[in-house]
Amino acid sequence: MFSRYKGEILALTGAVGFAFNGVVAKLVLTSGLSSLRLTQVRCGGAFLILGTYVLLRYRHKLRITKKELPWLIAYGLVGFLAVQVLYFIAITRMHVSIGLIIEFTAPIWIVLWLRYVLKRYVPPMMWVAIALAFGGLLLIAQVWKGQTLDPIGVIAALVDALALAVYFLLGEKLTRTRDAESLSVIGFGIASLGLLVAMPLWSYPTEIFTQTINLQGRFADYTLPGWALIAWIIILGTIAPYLLVVKGIKLLSASTSSLMGMAEPVLAGVFAWIWLFERWNFIQLIGGVVVIIGIIFADRARTAAH
Repeated sequence: MFSRYKGEILALTGAVGFAFNGVVAKLVLTSGLSSLRLTQVRCGGAFLILGTYVLLRYRHKLRITKKELPWLIAYGLVGFLAVQVLYFIAITRMHVSIGLIIEFTAPIWIVLWLRYVLKRYVPPMMWVAIALAFGGLLLIAQVWKGQTLDPIGVIAALVDALALAVYFLLGEKLTRTRDAESLSVIGFGIASLGLLVAMPLWSYPTEIFTQTINLQGRFADYTLPGWALIAWIIILGTIAPYLLVVKGIKLLSASTSSLMGMAEPVLAGVFAWIWLFERWNFIQLIGGVVVIIGIIFADRARTAAH
């Protein structure tokens, strides 16, 4: 069973990791660390830990040819750096739910690219899957409540959706010749270099590592030091889910993997409900179910196409 659905299991497990990481990251962000600085320590820490492991055990995998260098640079800057930075810009200017809805239009752009630019066959069921999953996200966000959308926030979220689409498409291309570990190390390294140029390390607010952070919600009676939460974010909220998603892309496709990623907002809502008591109403619950149905349809479409 695992071997048959290995790609789906890997992609969805990665979505679980990213979703749970959202709750942990929120604890750190509400304790004073900026979103860009969190991204910096997240990418930098992941690069150092995973890079050291790959360097010691599989040094040959880090060799880069001139032919693939431009693609790897684009993969790191767009898929690892731009996706995170643009998302943070979007959610600082409008509601998180709206930002996520716009960001997760990525599967739509991927399928349009495959169908009308690359002229590939797209199973009709895949269009149904996208409609269901996106419709479910609209129900979760409850967009009819009339939120005023900030133009800059909308632009950032739209560009973020395109960046996320590029991440999945380049991931599909690069995993044909590279393994998930080396590809992730290079992506984290390029993103870290870009952030290092923009924000020097000597000005990093290092006090966050020794700061006592309340766990809030269900665990409000407990605290942890900042370094412990940041270590979780780096190892279990970044390295592990990125590896799982990249391995999933290698076995599936950009379109199917991106649709699997639509489970992330649903799972993030579930974790926030359990931990932070951020409850959903009945319509949002229906939206979550619809997203899951859309993901199931996407997997059936992929199976039919093969």
